[in-house]
Amino acid sequence: MHDISLGHSIEDYLTGEAVEATTYEDIRQALARLLVEERGWPAERLTPRYPVRATINEQTYTRVVDLAGFDGAGRPLILVLFAPGDVTTYERESLAAARLVENGPAPLVAVTDSRDAVLLVTADGQRLEQGMYALPSPERAKELAAAHPVEPLDETRRCMESRILYAYSESLYDCCGGAACAAEGRGARFSGTDDEPENGGGTAT
Repeated sequence: MHDISLGHSIEDYLTGEAVEATTYEDIRQALARLLVEERGWPAERLTPRYPVRATINEQTYTRVVDLAGFDGAGRPLILVLFAPGDVTTYERESLAAARLVENGPAPLVAVTDSRDAVLLVTADGQRLEQGMYALPSPERAKELAAAHPVEPLDETRRCMESRILYAYSESLYDCCGGAACAAEGRGARFSGTDDEPENGGGTAT
């Protein structure tokens, strides 16, 4: 099943804003609630629908990820991506997003389908934990980030990760020709197109 618009809006748990209801949006909202109410993340340190930008043939390509968690200084600490399928098949795309995120790389990235999750080290792709308990508290994320630092990408590596993110994202979005899938939840577009995300990112206090 694709992420299809349901034709109405719901209230976003983190921002209180109206967002498009889709076949998967309730799950994304539940993930945000879990991170805040069970893992202890301050809501102001989580940003939904966070844009990750890549450069493809001198054009800016934007892929929206479901949640970004920040440290106390406002640096990206972890990205969380919802996967409507086997979470392990989304690992490479998610690593590319974490490596390309602005002011990053984010040292950690998690992929979850709401029943299973994997937590990955961005630097080398190592799988740290699997299972829903793998979604860390902010304190645990900070400890793991310190234990697994990641260096900024050089231009060659950035180009490679950009192309990987583009290839994976386009294969997902174009699975139904782009006509039925909701762009806001998993949207990916080049700059200048009507569907480019406008969320400029989050801040932390």
